[in-house]
Amino acid sequence: MTTPSGSSRPDDAAGTDAANGPTDPDAIKAEIEATREQLGRTVDELSHRLDVPARAKEGAARAKDTAVETYRESPPAVVGVGAGLAGLVGLVVWRRRRKRRRAAAASTASAAALAQARAEARVARKKAQREAARARKAVARNAQRTKRKTRKATRKVRK
Repeated sequence: MTTPSGSSRPDDAAGTDAANGPTDPDAIKAEIEATREQLGRTVDELSHRLDVPARAKEGAARAKDTAVETYRESPPAVVGVGAGLAGLVGLVVWRRRRKRRRAAAASTASAAALAQARAEARVARKKAQREAARARKAVARNAQRTKRKTRKATRKVRK
């Protein structure tokens, strides 16, 4: 094959065409095999990245190895760090418990205030019910008196 200038290209001798890829069957087989190997490596890498439990175990093992190695190099430093972490955890637990106790005490105080308010409301409702009953009785008595007076008046008129 020749280029626009008329010279022949060096890749023609290898049996490849730049636009279409290799034309020699052996070169095509070699390219397919290389592509398969590359694809296999890519699949292996992706499966390794997606295997979260295995990666977590590897990370834990690395952390353990690092901690053991650090302890062997400097035991007092590791003991100090462990004591510091234990103190920090203890402090966090203590503060949470304290916060919960305060919240419980506040809710108990508010619950007591709520109970007192409910009791006062109950007393007020009963008082209002008694007054309403008295008012109904008074209205009924007045109605009875008015009836009696009307009867007396009509009897006098008839006589």
